Amino acid sequence: MKKNIKFLAYYLPQYHTIPENDKWWGKGFTEWTNVKKALPLFAGHKQPIVPGELGYYNLLEQPEIQHKQANLAKEYGVDGFIYYQYWFGNGKMVLEKPAEQMLLDKSISLPFCFCWANETWKGIWHGIDNPSILIEQIYPGEEDYCNYFNYLEPFFKDERYIKIDNKPMFHIYRLDDIPNVDQFINLFNALAIKIGFNGIHFIATVSVNSPNVLNNDNVYGVVGIDAFQKLRYSQLFHFKKDSFLYKCEYRILYQLGYFDVLGKRKKPLVVDYNKGLKKLAINFPHTKYIPCVIPNWDNSPRSGKKSLIFINSSPNAFYKYFKELMHYIGKQESKPTMIVLKSWNEWAEGNYLEPDSNYGRKWLEVIKKIKQEF
Repeated sequence: MKKNIKFLAYYLPQYHTIPENDKWWGKGFTEWTNVKKALPLFAGHKQPIVPGELGYYNLLEQPEIQHKQANLAKEYGVDGFIYYQYWFGNGKMVLEKPAEQMLLDKSISLPFCFCWANETWKGIWHGIDNPSILIEQIYPGEEDYCNYFNYLEPFFKDERYIKIDNKPMFHIYRLDDIPNVDQFINLFNALAIKIGFNGIHFIATVSVNSPNVLNNDNVYGVVGIDAFQKLRYSQLFHFKKDSFLYKCEYRILYQLGYFDVLGKRKKPLVVDYNKGLKKLAINFPHTKYIPCVIPNWDNSPRSGKKSLIFINSSPNAFYKYFKELMHYIGKQESKPTMIVLKSWNEWAEGNYLEPDSNYGRKWLEVIKKIKQEF
């Protein structure tokens, strides 16, 4: 089984300054800014988290970091990075430089692909009460889609870019947000065929129950859903949704300040890692499902008291959860060709595989061990 399944990790490029972040959050802001200033919110809460051997790196000022990241990934069984890519429409981009830098440096040999993170940026995601829009995600139409494809073309053509059946793999964070999504899918497929590919290997994320995926197995050419479902509060409840006991539990917790909507939550939602993952993860709703594993999660550096925190996460707990998932996969008639690792380096969400000062490389050692065993 291990020879047939690739492990791909989301990769966040927000480790260098950009004018937009300087304007919104203060000069010199990067992902590390929130990581460094994090405070514990309750007894036993481990904050701030400190990176390990790679330190508080800057991807543009320290280009050697991308080499070290790629080498670590390969050494421990990560088969490629899924770079978050931000195209807001009308050519507006941010955080594109690390991927462009990697494209030019062929000695960084780790395979890669993109996830179009097509979502409006709002201040609330950084823990402030201001819900105003920072950058709006828009969809101007065919001309803009063509411009976007033209930007992506040299990446698609790169020998390291991940392809399935001569189709560049392209993840879309919010497929259902795209108006006239069939126009977008058909256009990207046609443009890809025009330059010698067989189309685009689309993967939709977040919405497991998207009608654009579940109407049938082939609609829009979408080949699967990764398992990082948007963490729905209702999935963490003790009782089935719409039951009387669920409604009672929801009302009680809401009165105490726990609430699913980020902007309305008054206290951090604290969930035991082992119990939470069992409720969130191990089941395949359809044959195109791509599982996703989450080693840890604590976005309090970004969201403060509005955060979601998995307590008792550890490399050992991660291994047990991952092993259970792999046994489940082994029993399926139709096995996935990849597993998504969420994530390589989302430090301000407490969601990372990179070495930290507490566990060193033990998060990565889990990946290597799983690959050896399965």
